[in-house]
Amino acid sequence: MKKSVPGVTASDDQRNGTGTLGKAISVLDIIAGSPEPLRFTDVLNLSNQPRGTLHRQISNLIEEGLLTVNRDQSYGLGLRLLQFASKAWAGNQFRAIAEPHIRKLHEATGETVHLGVLRGTEVIYLDKIESRQSVRTVSQIGNAAPAWCTGVGKAALSALPDAELRERVGRIRFVRYTPNTLGDARSLLEEIEQIRKDGNAYDREEHETGIVCVAAPVRAEQLIAGVSVTGPAYRITPHALQSWAGITREAAAAIMRDMETRMAPRG
Repeated sequence: MKKSVPGVTASDDQRNGTGTLGKAISVLDIIAGSPEPLRFTDVLNLSNQPRGTLHRQISNLIEEGLLTVNRDQSYGLGLRLLQFASKAWAGNQFRAIAEPHIRKLHEATGETVHLGVLRGTEVIYLDKIESRQSVRTVSQIGNAAPAWCTGVGKAALSALPDAELRERVGRIRFVRYTPNTLGDARSLLEEIEQIRKDGNAYDREEHETGIVCVAAPVRAEQLIAGVSVTGPAYRITPHALQSWAGITREAAAAIMRDMETRMAPRG
């Protein structure tokens, strides 16, 4: 029986990955997504690969500089990934288009602003402007978070067509991160209907105790994303979140307008 490491789940994409490249990427996903260092046996228990196949995959990844082996025989991400990431970062047009708008939102609120892109049932933080306050959030650019219990994730889910939304929600394993985490598909779908009516999503200490946010969806062509204002619950009251709902929607709308203008076919 496969055991689990806290905070790590093999996604549908990982479980269904086929071919050499798909299997290698699933290994990288497992190691990169773990909140604690993983050794070979840990990765084996989190993957569906035979021991011999996994050993070859990891050996190849180490040889190519995509993984490293730490002194305790756990794995870390290799420096070659930084080269790939820096090139992708420099060429990411969406992030560049969104940057002035999330900066304006940050200036208006003084709190942490996130830009996240939907991937499967997770949201990937593409950009972040940190709060000016002394207590800050622990999220990092490039990290993934569950879409169903984060403001930016729920906002992004609300932008999906109904059929695709229900398909993705059907793949979610509803883990309880806090007492406020939504526990089933029906609750999530009901909340998304409300998000569509209001134009805003909220995280009411659903992913992390003590952290709240207000978010709005961003959709441009095939890109599904969200933008949010996040901070500690002791400092950000429900009234403050509500007061930022409009400017968060405005930031999302401005990003969408610029995306349509700057990425439209020329001529």
